[in-house]
Amino acid sequence: MAEEGGGGERRGGEGAEAAVERGPGAAYHMFVTMEDLLEKLKLLDYEEEALRRHNMRPLSRHYFALPTNPGEQFYMFCVLAAWLITKAGHPFEQPQEYDDPNATISSILSALRSFGRSVDFPPSKLKAGSGEQACYVLDCLAEEALKYTGFSWKRPAYPMEELEEEAIAEDDAELTLNKLEEDIAEEESDGEENFIDLIALKTQTYKSDMNNSTKQEEILESTTDAAEWNLEVERVLPQLKVTIRTDNKDWRIHIDQMHQHKDGIESALKETRGYLDKLHNEISRTLEKVSSREKYINNQLEHLVQEYRVAQAQLSEAKEKYQQGSGGVTERTRILSEITEVLEKVKQEMEEKGSSMTDGAPLVKIKQALTKLKQETVQMDIRIGVVEHTLLQSKLKEKSNMTRDMHATMIPETTIGAY
Repeated sequence: MAEEGGGGERRGGEGAEAAVERGPGAAYHMFVTMEDLLEKLKLLDYEEEALRRHNMRPLSRHYFALPTNPGEQFYMFCVLAAWLITKAGHPFEQPQEYDDPNATISSILSALRSFGRSVDFPPSKLKAGSGEQACYVLDCLAEEALKYTGFSWKRPAYPMEELEEEAIAEDDAELTLNKLEEDIAEEESDGEENFIDLIALKTQTYKSDMNNSTKQEEILESTTDAAEWNLEVERVLPQLKVTIRTDNKDWRIHIDQMHQHKDGIESALKETRGYLDKLHNEISRTLEKVSSREKYINNQLEHLVQEYRVAQAQLSEAKEKYQQGSGGVTERTRILSEITEVLEKVKQEMEEKGSSMTDGAPLVKIKQALTKLKQETVQMDIRIGVVEHTLLQSKLKEKSNMTRDMHATMIPETTIGAY
């Protein structure tokens, strides 16, 4: 069972049992797969090569992970799958909107198996166009396309850190200590109103002591009121404070802080080392128990694992046969529909011819046409007779005119011969 945990390639369609075996986060694994898929598609420039050709919008982070519009998602799934298969070096015909979904899914899964990927879920899971199975298929195809294009992941290039500002800050810290006396002098000059010159005060006190030494009697007796003295002390007390500001950028302060932190870490480490050693020993013993128990379980369930593998292989073969059979049934159904359409056309033509043969309307039309032809023939005969009569009359008239003209010409000749 520990050996089968190494099959990291099988990320699609494990069902509820697989979700229990992989842990409670397995239900959200498809979101991670979808985000990886989107990054791979961006590396392949899918927006320019695939989406713009079909006038589609770019995908969101969880487009195939959540069901929103099954028809649109299934068409997008088919378009991207066909493009990725072609991108991976296997020619694949672009699917259309009205193609048979079973045939399209069967072709996509056949192409996926040709890449050596395992498919352990029924094809009907892909009809929704979303879910873990759809993300798995597209992710596998995207990986194959990246392999075919020669893409390889490179080590990340981290930017160089700029250390100039820190160096300048350290130089300023060193200069701050060297100029401490100057800063104090400036502060004293700036705050003459708030601070008292201690040297001048000391000199004045010394002179007053020397003057008062000659007056021992006056020292023994004080003429100052105690209440006024306390009031004067309270008034002057804030001006007697001398403050020196510490610079946090000083490297000596940093060293002191480092030593303090080191001492604190060492003291805390002495207390926690024992707990850590004890925890390490307990974890080591637990891991040894787990490994020994795992070996024992593997040895006890070896035959069951073998049977499970054999059954899994038989199930895969049966699924492949079923898919091949379903693809053949789909093709034969299409051929049957075409033959049925041709048969319907032939039947319709036969019905039209039969109705035309049994119908008496054409015969009536023929008789009417013959009657009309006879009438037209009679009319034509009458017209021909009229034309012949007219022609005959014209010929007779012409002949009579000719004979009259001939007689007219013969009479004058005879009269001329008589004279």
